[in-house]
Amino acid sequence: MARSGRVVLAGAVTGLLLVAFGKNMQSTPEQAAAGVVPESIDIPSIEVEAPLMKLGLKDGEVELPPYEKPKIAGWYTGSAVPGDEGASVIVGHVDTKTAPAVFYKLRQVRKGEAVKVRRSDGKVVEYKVTAIEQVHKDDFPLRKVYVDDGLKLVTCGGKFDYAKGEYVDNIIVYATEA
Repeated sequence: MARSGRVVLAGAVTGLLLVAFGKNMQSTPEQAAAGVVPESIDIPSIEVEAPLMKLGLKDGEVELPPYEKPKIAGWYTGSAVPGDEGASVIVGHVDTKTAPAVFYKLRQVRKGEAVKVRRSDGKVVEYKVTAIEQVHKDDFPLRKVYVDDGLKLVTCGGKFDYAKGEYVDNIIVYATEA
């Protein structure tokens, strides 16, 4: 994802959306006490095996993994721990200025394919892809990504706008627990 793009704008609006829908995307008290977090993601169909880092909000926007670590994806800590009820969001870059990044092939994922997330408590949660969409960043589906149950994988895609230094679209993969 070039620069911060508008995925971060989606994060800025997320708080308002959650209030409107009355959902709490934070981990449960039991998870917080146990420190359960997702540690890695495995998408066999596109040969992705990557560690996950924690991503929070910074200045009201969802943080992104650092560009100097292109093979790492990030779990948004304001979302549910994968395997638990709620929306769980994992973000990764599509590329850097010089090379493909962790979610470079994300647009190639197809319905029915598996996504596995390993958690710090040893549990491996398996998901089945239910939908893939490419949307203009101005039309980012906030409710579907940040409120509706299931795993969402988000990266940039579409054409690159050199004037803005970012992609014009997002690629979003939706998955439900298998």
